[in-house]
Amino acid sequence: MRFEDKIQEVRLRLSDENLDGWLLYDFRHNNELACQFLQIPPETLLTRRFLYWIPLKGSPVKVVHAVEETILEHLPGEKIVYRTWQELEETVQMLLTSSRRIAMEYSPQNTIPSISKVDAGTVDLIRSFGKEVLSSANLLQHFTCVWDEKKLKLHLEAANILSKTADETWEFIRQGLNGQSQINEFIVQKFMMEKFAFHHCISDDPPICAVNANSANPHYCPTYERSTPIQKGDFILIDLWCKKNEPQAVYADITRVAKAAPTATPKEIEVFNVVRNAQKAAIHFINERWSKQTPIRGCEVDRVCRHSIHSAGYGAYFIHRTGHNIDTKDHGNGAHIDDYETHDDRLLIPRTCFSIEPGIYLPGEFGVRLEFDVYLHLEGKIQITGGEQDAIHCF
Repeated sequence: MRFEDKIQEVRLRLSDENLDGWLLYDFRHNNELACQFLQIPPETLLTRRFLYWIPLKGSPVKVVHAVEETILEHLPGEKIVYRTWQELEETVQMLLTSSRRIAMEYSPQNTIPSISKVDAGTVDLIRSFGKEVLSSANLLQHFTCVWDEKKLKLHLEAANILSKTADETWEFIRQGLNGQSQINEFIVQKFMMEKFAFHHCISDDPPICAVNANSANPHYCPTYERSTPIQKGDFILIDLWCKKNEPQAVYADITRVAKAAPTATPKEIEVFNVVRNAQKAAIHFINERWSKQTPIRGCEVDRVCRHSIHSAGYGAYFIHRTGHNIDTKDHGNGAHIDDYETHDDRLLIPRTCFSIEPGIYLPGEFGVRLEFDVYLHLEGKIQITGGEQDAIHCF
């Protein structure tokens, strides 16, 4: 999309949200969301403050320092060069003279920390001009995490690879145990990473293999120095995420559980079923709303999923959000499925993807987390990717 076309779309969304303009501000790449929207390469040297003003009406304006006055040359609009801090403040006040409601990368009371990129002092400055600063959260995600067909294709490829890798991992563990080989969490982690490489996939961080009590730690990750042996009768959780090693590829992310025994224990089955039912409740809610084109907020889905687990008596053991946005980073910039760690009231929007991953973690015993991904199509259809797990895999 040409940047001029993006500006026209921004104006439509500004009008929908009753905003007078969007003021994008950065200092030293602190606001990577603004830099991403403005198509500024990550390697660009940014040592001075800059702003890009997109008014509801009129031409955009670039405000840059004399030392770095070419950094926004690729963008349309008038350029204003400042030298002193006084000139900067006078310029910004002048730009906003006829505007009152200003969108910035700001989150009231920091309810969505991933959006709070503009420092409090800069927000104070804008408010000192008699302006109302509002969050660009809903506006921004239309330009930072919406997929085209190529991204969806790459995601589906990654999701299929993850599902296949999970199946192969269980077989790898089974063969190792039956052959009485020495096998531990780190060896299994290495096996999964080798499968990623075989399929030309990459991951920012290694996958998780967690056994017994380690699975009750949501972010446990084995290392060469810290790894528990796997034995027959163990409860095992694997969490794996990857993307194709191609430009603009997006992630897929899944979690599965297994038992290295013919059957799981009654308690393991009970906890599994509670988590699975919560996952189903979230999907039913999303599907009902999306099929009727009724707006859905990330926090609403979290509440539905959390209520299901709470009603079963395990609410105190569900200690993280229900899910996260997925994009070129495993945790993307769009709406998270969260009303627990944060109050994410952003709307879920078409052509975006997120995880649904409820979990119950019993300290000193075991933990169950089930995760698949959900893609929202334009025409009111949802698509679950990465596969669903309906029972503990036993071997």
